Amino acid sequence: MSGEDFSGFSKDTVRFFAELRRNNNRDWFEAHRETYEMAVMEPSRAFVSAMGARLRAISPRIIAVPKVNKSIFRLNRDTRFSLDPSPYKTNLGIYFWEGSPSRMAASGFYFHLEPPNMMLGAGVYMIPAQLLACYRQAAADPKKGKELGRIVAMIARLKGFTLGGKHYKRVPAEFDPSHPNAELLKHTGLYAGFETRIPPELYSARLLDYCFQRFKAASPLHRWLVMNLWG
Repeated sequence: MSGEDFSGFSKDTVRFFAELRRNNNRDWFEAHRETYEMAVMEPSRAFVSAMGARLRAISPRIIAVPKVNKSIFRLNRDTRFSLDPSPYKTNLGIYFWEGSPSRMAASGFYFHLEPPNMMLGAGVYMIPAQLLACYRQAAADPKKGKELGRIVAMIARLKGFTLGGKHYKRVPAEFDPSHPNAELLKHTGLYAGFETRIPPELYSARLLDYCFQRFKAASPLHRWLVMNLWG
């Protein structure tokens, strides 16, 4: 299935994750591996190809690779340091990123399916430690910070969107706590998130338009991050 062939996810996709939540063990997964390949991986690869092509209209350097551990997050959980021994994630995560070869150190656009909900996001979940000072300087800069303030205010007006990534309770000591962007200086990540019950568009090619419209609406935040942290 190619990107041009993307026709939506299926009821089997949703059913797979709902049942995996109740049967999170290797025996059940191996017995349903074919369903995983056909109902999850095949449409996911097609979605990555098709959505990546659309996103390049607004972010020409976006990276979209229809493979596991690239745009498609692996299903297996790393349980080495977890109290939860469940071997599998019960969600589908897909990421389109820009600014860094490493997807987890870059801003991008995120798709998340975890029945009964679906989530979309734009921005960076965790700003790389070596770029955090750069982010704060840009957020506090008279010109760059003012632009960021306008973008955040715009996102606050978008129906269904919330701003995430705030971590600290206090403004870092080297910054004025009365700064107009004081709240943004408390962030270690910066992203716009949109969460909803699974919409009917999930089951057809209309999902591409549904996601693109929301990615595009939040894209000024992504562009600001790329320009000021990775530009």
